[in-house]
Amino acid sequence: MDNSPARGTRDLLPATVAVRDHVLATITEVYHRFGYQRIETPALEGIERLSGGQGGENEKLIYRVLRRGLDETVAAGTEVKDLVDLGLRYDLTVPLTRFYGNNHATLPTPFRSFQFGPVWRAERPQKGRYRQFNQCDIDMIGEESVLAEVELIEATTEALAAAGLGGTTVRVSDRRFLSALARAADLPEEAWTGLFITLDKLDKIGWDGVRAELPERGLDTARIDRLQETIVGLRGVDPAKLGDTLADTVPGLPDEVVADLAQTADALAALAGTRPVSWEFDPTLVRGMGYYTGQIFEITHPASSGSVAGGGRYDRLVGRSLGKDVPACGFSIGFERIVDLIDAGPRTAAVAVLYEADVPLTRVTSLARQLRAEGTAVSPVRRRGKFGAQLGRLQEWGFTSFAHLRADTGDTPELRALGDG
Repeated sequence: MDNSPARGTRDLLPATVAVRDHVLATITEVYHRFGYQRIETPALEGIERLSGGQGGENEKLIYRVLRRGLDETVAAGTEVKDLVDLGLRYDLTVPLTRFYGNNHATLPTPFRSFQFGPVWRAERPQKGRYRQFNQCDIDMIGEESVLAEVELIEATTEALAAAGLGGTTVRVSDRRFLSALARAADLPEEAWTGLFITLDKLDKIGWDGVRAELPERGLDTARIDRLQETIVGLRGVDPAKLGDTLADTVPGLPDEVVADLAQTADALAALAGTRPVSWEFDPTLVRGMGYYTGQIFEITHPASSGSVAGGGRYDRLVGRSLGKDVPACGFSIGFERIVDLIDAGPRTAAVAVLYEADVPLTRVTSLARQLRAEGTAVSPVRRRGKFGAQLGRLQEWGFTSFAHLRADTGDTPELRALGDG
């Protein structure tokens, strides 16, 4: 049989997992300091919830699970919906809304949630895109003010910096701002999504590409000119003047949107005075999910072709589980991407007790026990083959030092660093 993992999935070797564990532990420690509590949700969710319009394009990528008890063959013409009742989660936000609906009576307000776990999407496998991968999310449910946005951004940028990912930039926008842009362009609401999709591609196709697509979205040349002028004028706006600039530039933009973005700008400016934080208002930031209702944000890094984190406010999503709207905001780290960008750094000390065949096992286990008592990871390894070649293999396997235990040596041989010859 072929021993390769399923297409779009990976086997992770110990050295790789060690780096991932280090990154996760660092992020977890930061999020715990901000008061976020770790929860877990099942990999399986009801298919009606997963395909209920909350996940945007991801709903086309659901791995569906057949109902139990089906016969080996089904009648011709049977629809898929009659064969499926569950699916594998494609993100952690949709399960969180169900979790909150099920447990909200016992949770604090606001509830700060932290999740880490695998998700599954039926992607076409390619470099950097997997069918199974881990997500790392924090969410605040029950906080209606921009405290949620500001804290999520602060916690996530601090977590990335602690993990060793510097040089990032936070991009901020607002779905309500985008709606005001579309309204000012006299576009009917049913055409807004198409406009947003096109604007979201500006970084890839440039204004020439955007201008070529927008007539298909119902915009004539004059309105495209005004839209481009507005967006270009808002790029690089002074954060201290963001609120006033938006109010003067975008007709019909509600006062509360201006006030919210101004508060976020002030808070991020204050944060930048305490530690390095680079951020900007990006009038073309869209975010793909259809459930966002307010501010949206992404974090980019020069070495990554896509964002390394993203999120926003989704005040109406939880209400689908509860029957009443609950303010909510979340931020998701692209865990797989940042692991690839972060330098693994120094390895954790790991000792191999390399013992000859004629050494009593009681001596081997006694030495290993003694070293472990000092807080070191220790593994007894039988001496085999050429000595130098085996030392090379030990180093490849992640060991940093070794003790060579022979019958004619004492019970505590000298520890020697691997790679010293």
